[in-house]
Amino acid sequence: MTATDVRPHSDAESTAAAVTAAILTVDANIATFGDRYPADTTDANRYPLRPPSGGQPEGANVGWTTSFWPGMLWLAHDLTGDERHLRAALSHVDSFAARMTHSIDLDTHDLGFLYTLACVTPARRTGDPQARDAALAAADHLMTRVLEPAGIIQAWGDLNDPRQRGRTIIDSLMNTPLLFWASRTTGDDRYAAAARRHTAQLRQHILRPDGTTFHTFYWDPASGAPLRGETEQGHADHSCWARGQAWGIYGFSLNHRHIGDPALLAAARTCADRFLADLPDDHVAYWDLEFGDGSGQERDSSAAAIAACGLVELADGLGDDTASADRYRKAAAEILRSLIAHYSTGGHPASNALILHGVYDKPKSVGVDEGTLWGDYFYLEALARATIPGWTSPW
Repeated sequence: MTATDVRPHSDAESTAAAVTAAILTVDANIATFGDRYPADTTDANRYPLRPPSGGQPEGANVGWTTSFWPGMLWLAHDLTGDERHLRAALSHVDSFAARMTHSIDLDTHDLGFLYTLACVTPARRTGDPQARDAALAAADHLMTRVLEPAGIIQAWGDLNDPRQRGRTIIDSLMNTPLLFWASRTTGDDRYAAAARRHTAQLRQHILRPDGTTFHTFYWDPASGAPLRGETEQGHADHSCWARGQAWGIYGFSLNHRHIGDPALLAAARTCADRFLADLPDDHVAYWDLEFGDGSGQERDSSAAAIAACGLVELADGLGDDTASADRYRKAAAEILRSLIAHYSTGGHPASNALILHGVYDKPKSVGVDEGTLWGDYFYLEALARATIPGWTSPW
């Protein structure tokens, strides 16, 4: 038998077709958006330009999701090697540098999301000094959100807002890589030390005994005492917001990679096992894990895409435990297979998203059953992980 007699596995064929379809959509969106930014979610399955906000014009670099667009461009370059994707990705560095210089919408812990994808990546790959300086400035600004003596990074808003004071959220686990990079880049451990302490607090308090997670958690900003868990975008304080559980899988796994604390790997496994146990038949979670088949509730394809990436990251961290690693890789493959077959927009030119049927914030009726910018990014990351041997994570 010769090599030409061997047919690719059906998963390999479908994944390759999904990559081709996704890149076609990314290329069309380069023509549409250029160095401007799509909205957080689609409207009737198409992204409009980001609406004007905070005195900034339509399509401006505001909000927490803008970096997922250049993040997709870097992934497209990974998948194709095409210089046009490199040029398109680099075209966003100026905007992110200006966002720091002019203090545009910086009152958020999501500086980690924003500057890891948009500036740390070009700093690593091309040595771009502007990107490096902007990312270090973002890390410095993120450090201003560390609240002593609790040692947590406050999530949203003005640090003096009593409603937000002492509050962090599970998404913050994905923002700490910016701080680890800053310590490696500068040789100053204070960034990584803040990330280590913050992550330890979340492991101890945002992860519940039953393996589910709170979306948000409060500490007393004066004493540092843990207070209570709540939700902001889940069904109820006692339920488990699906995207938050997916952030837990990926975030604890990432922080284990940076810190090496086996307790973080155990936390990631706990999140993963509970997430997988609550999945419906097609392996794509409903927007809150309280809901299942027959509930009439919406799926969140973005939670599925995040989990698919996180499960592979978790498997990579398991070392000699090959049986567990294989189980998590198989689960990730099942989720990705379902996203490709039932949620992707390949063959649906009316949409400029990569995957549909996501949920941003169901309680506030924002972005319900739509494409989401982060869902598209993590779907493309999952495809890159499945396609490129030894793929290098930006996180």
